[in-house]
Amino acid sequence: MVDRVRFFAAAALLGALSACAPMYGPPPPGRAASLPPPPADDSVFRPGDFSWSLVPGRNTLAGALSHTGAVRYSCAGATVVLTPETPWAHRRMQVLYRSDVRAALPVDDVRSRQNLAPPGDSNPYVKRVTCDAADHFAFTNLPDGAWYAVTLAKPVAGPKAGPSLALMRRVVTRGGRITTFEF
Repeated sequence: MVDRVRFFAAAALLGALSACAPMYGPPPPGRAASLPPPPADDSVFRPGDFSWSLVPGRNTLAGALSHTGAVRYSCAGATVVLTPETPWAHRRMQVLYRSDVRAALPVDDVRSRQNLAPPGDSNPYVKRVTCDAADHFAFTNLPDGAWYAVTLAKPVAGPKAGPSLALMRRVVTRGGRITTFEF
């Protein structure tokens, strides 16, 4: 009976001592439990999401306005804005243009949804060029990635011919190539 008591006492003491064992840093690689990343909130502006767009690249985007219909439109003299695609920018395009691929909507419709779009200042990451008299424009030295090109087009025959349009198009650059597209 004494041996049995000593055995249980020794086991209890060993258990208590092992609870006080020191930790020697993090577990070896591959042994730690990995937690899933937090869910992305596409309405939150994160400057780090745009960092890829600041790296100079070898790609060119060459665009033109060819919006056809009963009324001829022109972007001559208008600014063409190129916004890097991020979760925030993707959500913003969906709200403003009701699409994340392509849109041609009256400017007033797009502006009416401005307060519904996620807030944030992408200006430091946006690239701008001017549409020439022949309705052409180009962005150079772009890294690989997806972008949203946006511009304003006015009816050539004047305001009575129709409303000014906000044009948006998603474009992709890769491989050091010239990518052409039309609004």
